[in-house]
Amino acid sequence: MKRVWLALAALLFWNGAVMARPIKLMILDGASAAAYHDWKLGTQILKRELEETGLFDVTVVTVPPADGDFSNVNPDFAQYQVVVSNYDSQDWPATLKTEFETYMKNGGGLVTVHGADNAFPDWSAFNEMTGIGGWRKRDAPAGPKWFYDNGKLESDAAPGPAGLHGKRKPFRITARAPAHPIMRGLPTEWMHATDELYTRLRGPGKNMTVLATAWADPANRGTGHDEPMLLALRYGKGRIFHTTLGHDAVALSCVGFITTFQRGAEWAATGKVTQKVPKTFPTADTVSYRADLAAMDPEGPTEF
Repeated sequence: MKRVWLALAALLFWNGAVMARPIKLMILDGASAAAYHDWKLGTQILKRELEETGLFDVTVVTVPPADGDFSNVNPDFAQYQVVVSNYDSQDWPATLKTEFETYMKNGGGLVTVHGADNAFPDWSAFNEMTGIGGWRKRDAPAGPKWFYDNGKLESDAAPGPAGLHGKRKPFRITARAPAHPIMRGLPTEWMHATDELYTRLRGPGKNMTVLATAWADPANRGTGHDEPMLLALRYGKGRIFHTTLGHDAVALSCVGFITTFQRGAEWAATGKVTQKVPKTFPTADTVSYRADLAAMDPEGPTEF
């Protein structure tokens, strides 16, 4: 009997050790269109936010822009449970795209942050993963524009360029899928810190759940629609969390951004969310942000 109990104790200890293993996560960066996004600073902030949870073992992998030298670029995606993309480039070599598609089809995880959804306009598989994207000459062939009207997800296939935003201001986020693991326990509405509110995003919209939206005020170049801000998608066996938020250090320091980003990364990796909603989460009328993270930008907020 003693041996049985010892064996059981060892098994329980081994299972606990396995469960306690951190989630292996890659932050992928290395390119941004023009000078609009400081991807180096963004990666520092994202890495810190992930590591603070105690859930993730984070590795940063920097790859060239589309016109760079890819001869020695061979990230081993299979080592990681989830890839966080802080990367906006025009294209990749065919072999690298195939490797990433295989990774996702086999159950990999992906998180795309803000400008990363502008990347790869001609890579159909990537656009299925993100659901919607903007800029880089996307138009009707990329898919319809997606938005909420009267509480329902709608699409518009009429031609027109993808991607627009007004001046950066705080804006209210509205939950659309409160039962989803990423959203469970969050308030129905909360204020997001000063950021770009992406509109007119186009894409195939396959296997896509809109988790949250924000109303785009026509007085600030908005569409008058509730635009998708947070999305969850499936590609093969893979899970994707797509956040359009996070232009700069101020936007990345919003407690609403941090919470949904951390939870989205865990869900993309495991299909579950174990993290609690912080008491400092913003309300429907009040912005909440981390001054220590915002201060990581020595030059303060940028204006474009």
